[in-house]
Amino acid sequence: MALIGVADRLPKPGETLRGERFYTASGGKGATQAVAAARLGAHVRMVGRVGDDLFGPLLLNALTVEGIDVTGVAVDQDHPSGVGMILLDKNRENHITAIYGANLQCDDDQVRSVQSALEGADVLLLQMEIPFDVSLSAARVAAAGGARVILDPAPATEIALNKYADLDIITPNQMEAEFHTGIRVSDVSSAKAAAKVLLERGVAAAVVKMAGQGVYYATESTGGYIEPFEVSVVDTVSAGDAFSGALGVALAEGKSFEDAVRYGAAAGALAVTRRGVQGSMPLRCEVESLLSQG
Repeated sequence: MALIGVADRLPKPGETLRGERFYTASGGKGATQAVAAARLGAHVRMVGRVGDDLFGPLLLNALTVEGIDVTGVAVDQDHPSGVGMILLDKNRENHITAIYGANLQCDDDQVRSVQSALEGADVLLLQMEIPFDVSLSAARVAAAGGARVILDPAPATEIALNKYADLDIITPNQMEAEFHTGIRVSDVSSAKAAAKVLLERGVAAAVVKMAGQGVYYATESTGGYIEPFEVSVVDTVSAGDAFSGALGVALAEGKSFEDAVRYGAAAGALAVTRRGVQGSMPLRCEVESLLSQG
């Protein structure tokens, strides 16, 4: 569950600031990406855990009303639902502290649920909000069944060099790309260099998201830059999740990798034009309309 505050700036140590606004919203990277994909027309199944607490039913209901299958989401009796405490500054950049609770208890039960959920699936979306070993097991199950694996490596967490080959696509933002490659991403040239490092580690494709600077993508045979869409920014909380959900949908529908990245970038741009987390995920008609303007 996202607990979101809006203030002019971050407080200094020991300082109390008067904020502008507070609201709550159903969130979680995996769940928000699931909503993004569902709103774009995909049939989506969610696997994970929530706590047996106030937030658990709210989180599950938010997915159900979007048409998402939540039979693979377990209720953990001993650990709370995950929460994200988010502060938006005057530029509407987000500063997030996440406490993952039940998410970190995901285990082989969830891997078995993934195996069942992947029947007939084209894409598996993964994040770093559950134990990475569980995600890797799920990735191997997906690969065995012919599904493409996309990892959004957030929050930034160490990945052993010999594990990258279990991933098809990795989609770091600038900070995550620097964390994993040591290259400070500030422009297209540095994004290209970071993507090259990730490819050398064994992924089939790397996408470096640069917020308002656009997106750089690379595969073994090609690479390119997608310029940012011109939109009015309200908040940037879930732009990356909109991107991931849209990228997965576009690839499942057979779009070229370049077109899929552009589709994801359009979805991410629309997400920043409205307040909220899952509620900011755009509809298919909105993404197609923005793309048609370009």
